[in-house]
Amino acid sequence: MADPHGFLTTRERELPARRPVDVRIKDWKEVYEEQQSGELQRQAGRCMDCGIPFCHSGCPLGNLIPEWNDLARRGDWHDAIERLHATNNFPEFTGRLCPAPCETACVLGINQPAVTIKQVEVTIIEQAFGRGDVPPQIPDRLTGKTVAVVGSGPAGLAAAQQLTRAGHTVAVYERADAPGGLLRYGIPEFKMEKRIVDRRIQQMKAEGTRFRSGVDVGGELTGQQLRDRYDAVVLATGATVPRDLPVPGRALDGVVQAMDFLPPANRVALGEEVEGQVTAADKDVIIIGGGDTGADCLGTSLRQGARSVTSLEIMPQPGPERPDSQPWPTYPMLFRVASAHEEGGERVYAVSTTEIIGDEHGAVSGLRLTEVERTDSGFEPVAGTERVLPAQLVLLAMGFLGPEPEGIVAQLDLTTDERSNIVRGRDYQSDVPGVFVAGDAGRGQSLIVWAIAEGRAAAQGVDAFLMGSSQLPRPVDPTDRPLTA
Repeated sequence: MADPHGFLTTRERELPARRPVDVRIKDWKEVYEEQQSGELQRQAGRCMDCGIPFCHSGCPLGNLIPEWNDLARRGDWHDAIERLHATNNFPEFTGRLCPAPCETACVLGINQPAVTIKQVEVTIIEQAFGRGDVPPQIPDRLTGKTVAVVGSGPAGLAAAQQLTRAGHTVAVYERADAPGGLLRYGIPEFKMEKRIVDRRIQQMKAEGTRFRSGVDVGGELTGQQLRDRYDAVVLATGATVPRDLPVPGRALDGVVQAMDFLPPANRVALGEEVEGQVTAADKDVIIIGGGDTGADCLGTSLRQGARSVTSLEIMPQPGPERPDSQPWPTYPMLFRVASAHEEGGERVYAVSTTEIIGDEHGAVSGLRLTEVERTDSGFEPVAGTERVLPAQLVLLAMGFLGPEPEGIVAQLDLTTDERSNIVRGRDYQSDVPGVFVAGDAGRGQSLIVWAIAEGRAAAQGVDAFLMGSSQLPRPVDPTDRPLTA
């Protein structure tokens, strides 16, 4: 069991230090330094092994958090990774990228700083890779069934790994030139170095998963051709249609969607040459959107040598404490400082863009905004608050609407809901037999832990379909409903 005195003897929450700002903005390496194992084990010992571990309710994967916290506390890294991998295929991804809803549901967090669950998680998997405790898990026998997984983000990779280990022959299709989806080209190197993705892909290849990169499913390879070639298809294409900004001046040169800005920057950080790359060097940059993608654009712009960076958010600035309307163990809206915010730039809240201003050459030169206040009918402008900010680059980081409606969705005539997500049932099967949907393509833009959880659950649905079982996968979302149009 856990240390019964740990949360009393170690009351402070300790995380690894971030590398100095003036050092890290000169490179693309991850921002955190290594944490001493003794300090990490003391933090794991703060876990109370609660009778009802609410951290489980905060984690869509159902991670066995108290169990591997105690194993880490005792330095039993081998058993710790066994318990962690029991529910999570890729803790090295979630330990770096997840916003950790498990920590906001931590019982200790009611009156003390929460256990550093996310840091314990990433330490366990890094220890495991270092010790050789992440071997390929090759199936004992093959079923003779074939599965195509379209999309190699976390949902697609999780589904592919589970299905491969079940003995099915799995091919993962990715339209980019290398697998990983947004893990590879959307997430900046300073948040997760791509060697982390590469070593997991190598494990999956050793297990038997086949990767088909540079293939545009829905284009050169049609949905029907894919359906004819494989016994089942898993669509894990993500929610890749970006939310746009319908204001005057949107079409000016220098107004760029975040996902047209970040992937080329990632490629250059990895040593590639990108023709026609849009960079922030020596520019006044405005980022519209205050979420994780906006922070990624901020850190990237600073590393590229931006003259100034301003992040705009229509919502008012959150407070430092949990609001009464978001009680424990819910995930609260708090004022959070990501590593990129620590590095520079200005954050402006409760403002709305009314116009993007251009110069005589058709390039962006500024942005007109006004302060807003929230009312029952939406956001209303505050009179007399309009102003213009200089900008030579405007990055739109306002989230995503859903999967692309053309291509394979149209070719297979898949039903979509009012939010443009692909409709699927509790077994994750669409209304086209043998076609399953996992991750953001079915639930809309969400967290990496939801993507992995859905990939695992969809794999169970595929396996039951292929092997003739009527057993439904364990729902990962209590709001799941049977298939409806």
